[in-house]
Amino acid sequence: MTWETTITPRFQMHIPVGVRKAIGLKKHGKAKITVKMGKMMVEPSNESSLKKLAGSLAGIKPTKKINIERIRDYIDYSDI
Repeated sequence: MTWETTITPRFQMHIPVGVRKAIGLKKHGKAKITVKMGKMMVEPSNESSLKKLAGSLAGIKPTKKINIERIRDYIDYSDI
């Protein structure tokens, strides 16, 4: 199948609904673009869930200060 889209002056483009359905893009976010032999391939990004959390705790302050000299007292060693 072939779809046509417009590229803006800022080199942005809309991915048509048919393409999104065909490659499994379900929501906005990141996509992986590969260019091989002059052809562009688009696929959903398989970014790990850990990377998605990056920066999500920025600005949150700890509720209780821990004395760095007594850090070993706060560690639960029962699972080791």
